[in-house]
Amino acid sequence: MKKLFTSFILIYCLSLGAQDIQDIGFQASPPYETESSMITSFDTPLSIGESFEEAAEKNGIAYRTFSELAGVENGYYIVSGVFSNDKNLAKSIKKLKKKGFENAGAISNDSNGLHYLYLAYYPFGLEAVDACTSQLDGNYKQDVWILEVENSNEIGGDNLEESTQITATDNFSLEEEAESVSTGVKIHENVNKTKLIQRADHYFDKMWYAEAAELYEEALSKGDKYRSKDIVQKAADAYYFNTNMEKAYEWYHVLYENYGKELSADNIFKYSHSLKGTGKYARSKRLMKLYDKKVKEEGLDKPKIERSEMVLDNILGSEREMELKNLAINTKYSDFSPMFLDSTQVVFASAKDSSIFSTRKYKWNNQPYLDLYVAKINEENEDLKDAIKFSKKINTKYHEASVTFSPDNSTMYFTRNNYGKKLKRDNKGVNHLKIYRSTKVNGEWTEAQEVSFNSDDYSTGHPALSPDGKKLYFVSDMPGSMGKTDIFVVDVLEDGSFTEPRNLGKEINTEQREMFPFFNGDKLYFSSDGHVGLGGLDVYESVYDEEEGFQEVKNLGKPINSNKDDFSYIVNDENQQGFFASNRAGGKGDDDIYSFKRLTIEEVPTNQNAIAGVVTELTTGDVMPKALVELLDENGIKLKEMETDEDGSFVFEDLDSDTKYTINTVKDQYVNNEMDVSTLTNETVEVDVALKRLEEMIALEDGIKKIKTDMIHFDFDKSYIRTDAAKELDKLVNVMKEYPGMVIKIESHTDSRGSRAYNEYLSDRRAKSTRDYIISQGIDPERIESATGYGESRLINQCDGTVRCTEEEHYLNRRSEFIITKM
Repeated sequence: MKKLFTSFILIYCLSLGAQDIQDIGFQASPPYETESSMITSFDTPLSIGESFEEAAEKNGIAYRTFSELAGVENGYYIVSGVFSNDKNLAKSIKKLKKKGFENAGAISNDSNGLHYLYLAYYPFGLEAVDACTSQLDGNYKQDVWILEVENSNEIGGDNLEESTQITATDNFSLEEEAESVSTGVKIHENVNKTKLIQRADHYFDKMWYAEAAELYEEALSKGDKYRSKDIVQKAADAYYFNTNMEKAYEWYHVLYENYGKELSADNIFKYSHSLKGTGKYARSKRLMKLYDKKVKEEGLDKPKIERSEMVLDNILGSEREMELKNLAINTKYSDFSPMFLDSTQVVFASAKDSSIFSTRKYKWNNQPYLDLYVAKINEENEDLKDAIKFSKKINTKYHEASVTFSPDNSTMYFTRNNYGKKLKRDNKGVNHLKIYRSTKVNGEWTEAQEVSFNSDDYSTGHPALSPDGKKLYFVSDMPGSMGKTDIFVVDVLEDGSFTEPRNLGKEINTEQREMFPFFNGDKLYFSSDGHVGLGGLDVYESVYDEEEGFQEVKNLGKPINSNKDDFSYIVNDENQQGFFASNRAGGKGDDDIYSFKRLTIEEVPTNQNAIAGVVTELTTGDVMPKALVELLDENGIKLKEMETDEDGSFVFEDLDSDTKYTINTVKDQYVNNEMDVSTLTNETVEVDVALKRLEEMIALEDGIKKIKTDMIHFDFDKSYIRTDAAKELDKLVNVMKEYPGMVIKIESHTDSRGSRAYNEYLSDRRAKSTRDYIISQGIDPERIESATGYGESRLINQCDGTVRCTEEEHYLNRRSEFIITKM
């Protein structure tokens, strides 16, 4: 925003940031949790003389190698799942982090469009094998495998942001590369400050960025002797704060050429977003990787943006079907911050000059001060008309903007400069913003009073009431803020007082700027330059859940968002039409208000309930066409079945809402995979299914070959085969059918409770019961060499009766195991 909006907001932001610019409930059955771990705990130590391949094969660990992955560090990644769906991937990463896997992340393979979820990364292969054999110190007992990445980015390298490899997701062109070549401009450390530069510094310190930028540009044009780091940075910042991204990029690029990785995290962030603001997305993504590293080095509190380039690619690759209209009421000045007064009128802020004899200009950007205006909604063409100034009791000679109204329109909140008889400033000379409240008496707005949580030492602004008027959301840089500006909320009590402000937390707020909240009761809309976006401020939404709070933040995408500033978004829930502001190309002035509407409002079908997914091979992550997928009801009765398409996908439609189903996936030479999935109302539930080869159930443990299934457990003092045990025995039967020469021994065990003699008798019954079930599934009795019960003689933990143990610990000892004696 090149003019007034910038001034208003950046005063608000204390010049902490520029104006250019992702919890959720987890799915019912996440990938790979229906299988036992194919990696069990082994006692055999690893030898440093072994190769990675030798160690992995000796311990029965599956592995695969990828080469030439852009932006991925060489090394070894312990993979727990393969995803085709970004939403499920993000959920899984979040769940793993909550479980303590702080380094969990994902690797994308552009060649097959799949994403590989990893638990941990190791630079050396034997480290990864050791982690697998220990089940990551006992913290993860499900199926994993190792992905080796080679011929990509150097281990521990500092050049991730400089990778010039062109991939399908880079959107990088030779023209863009040419634009990033050296300018040849050199920076000198010692430069005498002329009167011209001193005057520019004076304007800059007072945040008069339009005039400061003009003077810095004049000085820099005189040659190298004026080009110090301080002057170049201030020139870049002045353009950046005034959202002239082309000029900001020009001077940030000079800084980067001269200082490179020595630049601060803040400078790299601004450089990256000036790149976005000029459409250079690929280079911006590489700079953001350097920014993430800088943040970590400087100890800033910033959670890593997981796979931000993947999120950005998704935003770039999708566009909503909408019609935008630049409104008739827009001027050559800044027009923004629309808000519904009622169903027929909108109040907005504008810097248009309405004076007759003189105009008071705001030095930040040489525009008149902001006032509030009200206009009628033209329902025929989604436009605003007949704009007039709002109440004289509200508008003053300084800034007023960002208004919100109570449900009965009897109370309004708005933003104004900290202003009495004159502007009030803090000890640094900064005039902060405050929220004011006015009530309507006899149809007229009364003199506004500031709210109790204002301060002379920080700013509050951008008020937004909830539909019931009981919560007031606002923006502030008060103590306790996570970033440059955060969104807060207070409860509005019956007597008109407020509770203490509460920060909305890291699900919404970042270390950068969050601004312009609008809450419709179900979703919070706001603008930010801290979440992954297209450049400048982007508009985001977050669904509100009464129990879990605000959910995953989503970018609204194009055409609402652009590579410029997009903000102050409001929407009418009944017709899904609304307004927002932007300083994108093609507008009438600096910030213009746009209306939007969907080109076609689709009627919601009576039944959109569906379960869809992709079947992949567990070890390689390759998609699996022609796998049979069965849909079972809660009682195990088959309802539907289909084969996966060539891309491994399947979908079951027209299902009951909020109903539990089972997805059973079958393919020759693979272990069946059963997943419990619950449908939602008028939504498609995405699942990812991974199939494990039958041969991978054969493992070498302490020199003994075993068929590895989930342990076949029994209820206390019982020997019958439970339903869950039958499913595991079915996997064993499939392995034996795949290897017709295989002969096994069955060994059954009990816990230590009861007499030894009785436990031997009970375990023998369990072994025989297990043998009988296997034979009943078509296995020749001659292929079962023995079925023996060992009682409590082979406990797998310390629960021998001498220590107190939980029921869960005793439960682990009640099991059956399967030893391969012949293949």
